[in-house]
Amino acid sequence: MSSAPIAILGAGSWGTALAIQFARSGRATRLWGRNPKYVPKEKLPASLKIESDLDAALRGALDVLIAVPSHALRSILSDIAPRLTADARIAWATKGFELETGKLPHQVAREVFGSSRAIAVLSGPTFAREVEAGLPTAMTIASPDAAFAQALAQSVSSDNFRAYTSTDIVGVEVGGAVKNVLAVGAGLSDGLGFGANTRIALITRGLVEMTRLGVALGAQRETFMGLAGLGDLVLTCTDDQSRNRRFGLLLAAGRTPQAALAEIGQTVEGYFAASAVRVVAQREHVGMPLCEGVYRVLYEKLPAKEVVRGLMSRPIKAEIE
Repeated sequence: MSSAPIAILGAGSWGTALAIQFARSGRATRLWGRNPKYVPKEKLPASLKIESDLDAALRGALDVLIAVPSHALRSILSDIAPRLTADARIAWATKGFELETGKLPHQVAREVFGSSRAIAVLSGPTFAREVEAGLPTAMTIASPDAAFAQALAQSVSSDNFRAYTSTDIVGVEVGGAVKNVLAVGAGLSDGLGFGANTRIALITRGLVEMTRLGVALGAQRETFMGLAGLGDLVLTCTDDQSRNRRFGLLLAAGRTPQAALAEIGQTVEGYFAASAVRVVAQREHVGMPLCEGVYRVLYEKLPAKEVVRGLMSRPIKAEIE
């Protein structure tokens, strides 16, 4: 395990949980954020230091992990680029396409840093509260640099936390983006009382849509049967710790999207991802009727019941493509 510190930028609930996990595993860890309201006031691991100064957080760090919403990723990458040493490695726990460009996070990172710097993404079926509590958890770390993925996996893993590695950064990032849209749909479906049959149909066919888009973008089909695909999708669609699912439930209860967002009070990636996924799907000529339906509910005010009726009346086709 590296003895050099890791700097985690973004002190939201997920960045804080990851910082605690790295520190709990024995890594010297610095956590920086503009508004660290999710950082617990006590019982922090001794190897975790809270930094209010960005330069101090980055000083001497070999690895830098970004844990901010997708719309803020490019900005913080651009901010830290001139501050990093030549050998610093970059990772992120950000999920979602960039709204303005439809680019995946690794494409944004390559535009900011070029092709020489080591990059990785952390993703998978994880709720921050459970990671912070030390409950058993597994996730995926993907990087084109297998050695970097392995090094990060070793430094974050502990008795109750296991990281698996992958070189399919495209597949892992697509899974993390699309599942948020589908979780909004699951919340809508359950909130409207459609039942367990409908929910599992949504999850299963949603996995098909996720895989279809990922393969079109160059991902490996097998990735979507793993933690960052099926695992994250099932978790986010079925547990009320998911902000995206809760957002859908609030919409089903009659809230407007803006009122539901305000009530949750934290970033709901699925709201933004619905628009970005639609743009990418149209660009790649990939059919994604479930994600399209969620988009129409959120941005075109189409009643969710009409979306479900429309999906059920689609032409009959073979299940396996």
